[in-house]
Amino acid sequence: MPRLKEDSPVIEPDCDITETDFGRFCEVKRGSRVALSSFGDYSYCDRYCDIANATIGNFANIASFVRIGATDHPLDRASLHHFMYRSDDLWDDAERDAAFFAHRRARRATIGHDTWLGHNCQIKPEITVGDGAVVASGAIVTRDVAPYTIVAGTPARPLRLRQPPEIAARLIALAWWDWDHATLRARLDDFRALPAEAFLEKYE
Repeated sequence: MPRLKEDSPVIEPDCDITETDFGRFCEVKRGSRVALSSFGDYSYCDRYCDIANATIGNFANIASFVRIGATDHPLDRASLHHFMYRSDDLWDDAERDAAFFAHRRARRATIGHDTWLGHNCQIKPEITVGDGAVVASGAIVTRDVAPYTIVAGTPARPLRLRQPPEIAARLIALAWWDWDHATLRARLDDFRALPAEAFLEKYE
């Protein structure tokens, strides 16, 4: 496994990356497609993810086969088919429907800091997954997920809290995900050894 880099993401073979910005120490695993998105520092996606129109915070953990920002079709027109907006693929004298693509691009999904998206889950457009939240494997998220909440199911519903509300609020206020690389290294042993409340008491 290659060492992660501060100045450029590690992108494995067979990935398709389009108009996407990456922070420091990011990684995109084999076969993933990422378009029109941004990855915060230390965030990664595992194999065969499909991510579009997404803003992803720092330290996001995205498992394999996750889909974020799945594109949609127009439900209010006479047809659902993409011949209406990808028209230049079919006719030399037709243009793409630029307004349709602009609307699709504007419907961004937002993934918070220190999140975990489980294998094969799906985050719909315009959804926010709050800081510290967990989405269970196979879940389909159609509503916003509150910070430090674990959701599961289709459609996803709250299962339990990852941290009590007062601890979650303190972690968000601490914002350790914005610490610099050297500080993270200096406090690595405490990240490993201390429960969240003890960690907060030491570093607040």
